Amino acid sequence: MWSSSNGSGGGGGASAAAAAAAAATTGSNKTLGMTSAISLAEPKPEDHTKTVELQKALEPYNVFEDESELNHRMEILSKLNTLVKQWVRDVSISKNMPEALAEKLGGKIYTFGSYRLGVHHKGADIDALCVAPRNIERQDYFGSFFELLKKQPEVTECRAVEEAFVPVIKMNFDGIEIDLLFARLALKEIPDNFDLRDDMLLKNLDPKSVRSLNGCRVTDEILRLVPNIDNFRLALRSIKLWAKKHGIYSNSLGYFGGVSWAMLVARTCQLYPNAVAATLVHKFFLVFSRWKWPQPVLLKQPDTVNLGFQVWDPRVNVQDRFHLMPIITPAYPQQNSTFNVSSSTRKVMLNEFNRGMQITDEIMLGKAGWDKLFEAPSFFFKYRHFIVLLVTSNNADDHLEWCGLVESKIRYLIQNLERNLHINLAHVNPKCFEQQEQNQKDDGGEGGKTTLCSLWFIGLEFERSENLNVDLTESIQNFTDAVHKHAVHIKVLKDGMKIEARHVRRKQLNQYLDPNLLKRERKNSDSGLGSTALNTSGGAAAGNNTSGSGTTLRKRQSSEALQAAVASKKGRNDSFDHSLSNSSSSQQSSISTTTPAAPAPTPSAEAPANGDGEAVGGAESADAAAAAVLTLDESSSEMNQVPNSTTATPAPAPAPEVVCS
Repeated sequence: MWSSSNGSGGGGGASAAAAAAAAATTGSNKTLGMTSAISLAEPKPEDHTKTVELQKALEPYNVFEDESELNHRMEILSKLNTLVKQWVRDVSISKNMPEALAEKLGGKIYTFGSYRLGVHHKGADIDALCVAPRNIERQDYFGSFFELLKKQPEVTECRAVEEAFVPVIKMNFDGIEIDLLFARLALKEIPDNFDLRDDMLLKNLDPKSVRSLNGCRVTDEILRLVPNIDNFRLALRSIKLWAKKHGIYSNSLGYFGGVSWAMLVARTCQLYPNAVAATLVHKFFLVFSRWKWPQPVLLKQPDTVNLGFQVWDPRVNVQDRFHLMPIITPAYPQQNSTFNVSSSTRKVMLNEFNRGMQITDEIMLGKAGWDKLFEAPSFFFKYRHFIVLLVTSNNADDHLEWCGLVESKIRYLIQNLERNLHINLAHVNPKCFEQQEQNQKDDGGEGGKTTLCSLWFIGLEFERSENLNVDLTESIQNFTDAVHKHAVHIKVLKDGMKIEARHVRRKQLNQYLDPNLLKRERKNSDSGLGSTALNTSGGAAAGNNTSGSGTTLRKRQSSEALQAAVASKKGRNDSFDHSLSNSSSSQQSSISTTTPAAPAPTPSAEAPANGDGEAVGGAESADAAAAAVLTLDESSSEMNQVPNSTTATPAPAPAPEVVCS
């Protein structure tokens, strides 16, 4: 009933599975997508051999689950489905509905995302949707059903994110993480075989229900629009693993999320309908390393349904014209799943597409194995300067919530940094690191309290220029204050929740990271994995900072010069400043923020649901194009300190001078 492989657990039920099976048998007899296929060539024996090698190469990375693990997921979803039916019945009876009628109302759990597509890995979470009839309200879901879940012995870490752009209940159900959305349909009953693909179901629904339904509807459309499900799944597993290893898998940080990668692979399958998985992976890089962004990727002609919901259309919507790498969901209302992409993340992804093309060329020629595609490049030896975001709180529950909020806001910091004319690239590493124990200190001498600290790193690449001063204080102030204001607005800010931003040089990273990790990074860097220049076909991308250009911080001539530079920067409304400084005593520049005295609510704007449960965090409620004008509480004693200069390694070219005020 719930197996992702047979298709019956998703939004379309048995009918979606039948459609997918029919699509798988059409082969070259049916044109899928916006254009005809590029090639209808049948696979050669060597293509099958490469596919077998690819599958073997994936096995050590735990991308496949065994039968017992799949059965465990199915049992969990079955229990959850039964729980939903009982809850709908009980709530209806409490609202004075006759018991005989309440028994017939139904209610159902649908899955979407990677589990529904059949490409989830070991330990992956499940994106699910609770569908209820019209007599069940959203407040019932976040009220009585939330309390019912917390009482279940299998459920732990249960928390509701009701204020999110796509409201969600997150929980751990018998060892499996589940993100459970809610949709209330305008129907009296929800039968077990109910199909969500009918566009008219959306008529008169509230926007939150439409966004929640979008995940299931998009997933089922993707499965319906690919010519061979098995080839699609193996190719998608490969691309997802590659994207994660190369640090470009995160919708919230401005990279592509799961549904976006699925649509790119699906488009490749449409263009090469008879190709096996190994060929599809190779053609994936061929197609998208040469794609003329911002030309949109579409899996089918957009539907002509008009139920009043906004769809992606740059001819009508001005904001859609500024999307850099649009990938359009195939179900009504069509949305761009990559609206978070920024100039920097675009450069990083295009560079990885080009690098992937080179590697798969070698693999298909027999000059390399598939393992080379999944080798992680060196991030920390690619740049000389970093912004480190330290996110701290006092207990595990608070920390989980606080980190989620901060992470989903980091893209606004990236956008601010990109506006600085002296910054060519702000490359955020999507991996969250835990600070080493020896670096964890009490902030106010509160002794005895355990402080949890997580870190994100942003690599900075500066333009080559003589006598360059870079003051980025305002960018950091705007970002940290925006996070606090939004936290207050959605009522999640608690004592002990803090953000600190520091500038560190590469040689200071050992104070934050495991030395063994840095050794591995250096080894990868020496082998050439981290030295690929960011030079993409999509635009002017700068060379990386490991080259001889050098962006080492140079010594400041005097404190008066520093003050003059800062004053000059602050006189411009469009300046984006961060505090990066020079310290001969190895002292890091830092901006430590506190809760503003009278924070204003962060404006909430709609952004397209991404269809795979990624846009459900609290901070996803802000529009990707929204700009906040904010100020920072400068009570921190570190705010006005100007650290001493540091002696930098001589570089062939003058380096930028980055200040903290």
